[in-house]
Amino acid sequence: MPYHVHEKLISAAALSGATLNQFVVQSALEKANSVLEREWVLKLTLRDAEKIFEAVDNPPPPNDRLIEAAQAYKKEFGDEQV
Repeated sequence: MPYHVHEKLISAAALSGATLNQFVVQSALEKANSVLEREWVLKLTLRDAEKIFEAVDNPPPPNDRLIEAAQAYKKEFGDEQV
């Protein structure tokens, strides 16, 4: 690593009250979280969000596959609240 980069990292670590190692690990973790969040967070348009809220507020009636799945669950686990 170039000397000027090393010096900058040491200065930043000192200002944060951390060792160089702690500073580098924390910085890498923050960057990793940022990258992962960018990939994991669902980004919706207003139109998309309205469709989701509408489906939650007014769900469609269950189709045959959902009814069959609920019956199979009830048979397997004996849950009377399905």
